[in-house]
Amino acid sequence: MVAPSGSIRRVTPSGPSRDAPIEERAPRIVDILTTTYPDAHVALHFSNPLEMLVATILSAQCTDEKVNEVTASLFRKYRAPQDYLRAPEDELKADIKPTGFYNQKATSIRAACQRIVEVYDDTVPDTMEDLVTLRGVARKTANIVLGNAFGIVEGIAVDTHVKRLANRMGFSGESDPDKIELDLMRLVPRDRWFDFTYVLIDHGRAVCVARRPRCGDCPVNHLCPSSEV
Repeated sequence: MVAPSGSIRRVTPSGPSRDAPIEERAPRIVDILTTTYPDAHVALHFSNPLEMLVATILSAQCTDEKVNEVTASLFRKYRAPQDYLRAPEDELKADIKPTGFYNQKATSIRAACQRIVEVYDDTVPDTMEDLVTLRGVARKTANIVLGNAFGIVEGIAVDTHVKRLANRMGFSGESDPDKIELDLMRLVPRDRWFDFTYVLIDHGRAVCVARRPRCGDCPVNHLCPSSEV
């Protein structure tokens, strides 16, 4: 069939369409995006589990770039859980102020370190069950700490990018991060759980942005029910 004069004939790639059930589309989306972002990884800088924990707490409603700016000096000053407890709370707040919400974050960091000292012998715990008992730690933070600091993968970290893309692509219709995680865990192969978190984050930053997604540049627009092309 010849396309009308002046229009562009779009060739639909083989395989499932954007109207197909997510169970059919998910494997292709995972494969294509993983190939598109082969070097996807956590952007936060850290050298041990405590630094990973603190950086992730600080990253809430803050860019990774700003967190890395703050932690460059913070981690030289605070090297152990006890350091966060010895320092006056106002001093810690001042040190992390550029990340925003510093009152709440300082309280969370100090409370988490207090429990690490009192319950876990000064060592950041390495299980989901224990990590989520720390102040300021929900499943997202626990998944990030476990995967990056310990090489343990128990789920998929759902941040704002992952939530947005999971909804747009039809992986999940939920708004609660824990429910979105369950949907993703059902659809994404377990050996891709860890990497796919950062693949979605990179795609969310580069193409599938919040306000005006660049659908024309998206390698999975033919599989996305929200695509505008």
